[in-house]
Amino acid sequence: MYQYDEYDQRIVDERVAQFADQTRRYLAGELSEDEFRPLRLQNGLYIQRHAPMLRITVPYGNLRAEQLRTLAHIARRYDRGYAHVSTRQNIQFNWPRLEDVPEILGLLARVQMHAIQTSGNCIRNVTSDPFAGVAADELIDPRPWCEILRQWSTFHPEFAFLPRKFKIAVNGARDDRAVIQMHDIGLELKRGAAGELGFRVLAGGGLGRTPILGEEVSAFVPWQHLLSYCTAILRVYNLHGRRDNAYKARIKILVKALGIEEFARQVEAEFAHLKDGPETLTAAEIDRVAGRFSDPVLSPLPEDVAYAAHLAADKAFANWVRRNVRAHKVAGYASVTLSLKPAGVAPGDITAEQLDAVAELAERYSFGEVRSTHEQNIVMASVRQAELFELWQKLREIGLATPNIGLLTDIISCPGGDFCALANAKSIPIANAIQDRFDDLDYLHDIGEIEINISGCMNACGHHHVGHIGILGVDKNGAEWYQVTIGGAQGNDAALGKVIGPSFAAAEMPAVISSLIDTYIDNRHEDERFIDTVRRLGIEPFKTRVYAERAARQQEELAHV
Repeated sequence: MYQYDEYDQRIVDERVAQFADQTRRYLAGELSEDEFRPLRLQNGLYIQRHAPMLRITVPYGNLRAEQLRTLAHIARRYDRGYAHVSTRQNIQFNWPRLEDVPEILGLLARVQMHAIQTSGNCIRNVTSDPFAGVAADELIDPRPWCEILRQWSTFHPEFAFLPRKFKIAVNGARDDRAVIQMHDIGLELKRGAAGELGFRVLAGGGLGRTPILGEEVSAFVPWQHLLSYCTAILRVYNLHGRRDNAYKARIKILVKALGIEEFARQVEAEFAHLKDGPETLTAAEIDRVAGRFSDPVLSPLPEDVAYAAHLAADKAFANWVRRNVRAHKVAGYASVTLSLKPAGVAPGDITAEQLDAVAELAERYSFGEVRSTHEQNIVMASVRQAELFELWQKLREIGLATPNIGLLTDIISCPGGDFCALANAKSIPIANAIQDRFDDLDYLHDIGEIEINISGCMNACGHHHVGHIGILGVDKNGAEWYQVTIGGAQGNDAALGKVIGPSFAAAEMPAVISSLIDTYIDNRHEDERFIDTVRRLGIEPFKTRVYAERAARQQEELAHV
């Protein structure tokens, strides 16, 4: 975990005091709504459908136990007893009162947290692999680089008013769990031919109204020039971004309009002016930032005999290990994912009581640290293998041991029309209805890995374009309908899903998912995942069955009228 230095803390404390005064002036009528709006957005405060929503930044998803306890206190005292993990690894509160927000920000500042740049046309929270630093397939730990980018981008005057919001992700493992291709800038840590450290740089990715996967701008940028090269990209974007049209203002539109070759040419031309300038990184600066991380020193442990015995004797525990436990880079340890997707709960929600309990368990089993994921779950990064069975039992007691990570009910979903004023349709009831339909864990394990992503509008906060099955809420003559895509994927083989046909009413969605799953089961090869079957067959067999079964249901309903 990164620990603030005196400058970090001073910046956050000063921002809290500044916003407290701005809020006071607004409530006193000294600032108009138009004047206050950019000020609140700079502090993560939105006005949603029913109440303000406060978005708390969680840099690259890292959280300490004391921070979890503060979040639990805020949930109880200022909200409705829960918090929400977003797809940007942040934490959101859906019901705070405007008058209380300065006090909430003050509490967060005491535990090195804030809401700076979680909204607005600026560089947002830098995200990364939730297993960074501990993943068995990791090549280079991305967290110090994420922190350098965070410090560089916070209050950067040149990038405070970009054409639109801007998102950066960094990956340092063989498997891309940071989804760098769907970001404005995606960074992949790598080694050059002589073993030198650098970055493969992608740009122009993003979902929303026009989903586009990022393209390679540079195959290798030496680490010393990371900030200068990112500055060059942002300067080209700042210069040419479509400020005249909010729907065309993201960098992905610029990259597509110019073409990746021309965009890269302009970036290289700008970089030529910046190379070896003040933003050039030094080994001393990297060491300074890396030295602020207080990671546990782990030594390899022998395989635990009791653990193996529990796996053999307890099917429920074995299923949980198979789905929720990942290999660790240090022998004798594992990483554990706590599912925030039990049936009947909004995906990503966690109660105040659960936050307190997770804080206690993190101190007992995971060196006081957890991670939030863009899949809207929580990770305990380093747990002794010998303590997994005991941890599992305690997680079951607090409802966080559902063995469904990567399965159909591990649904990614935005808050949708239940909260968001931008949404065309509700997301949470659709997620819950699908979870209810597929509540047999044995059946889920037999189906295997399937990712369902749900967005309530074209802003795509639920990342529906890259779900194996994507669901998009649309407005049809004032009614809520849902468009379905299949074939999307994140990771190394990222892909955008294809629409299967006309949209469906909310009540139809569980049956639609059933039709898709049945088509997969009838056509899959041995050990073939849903996404692999879709890629092999294309969407036509799925489309044909879905609409044929829909027509049959409609005929049956008419026959009973």
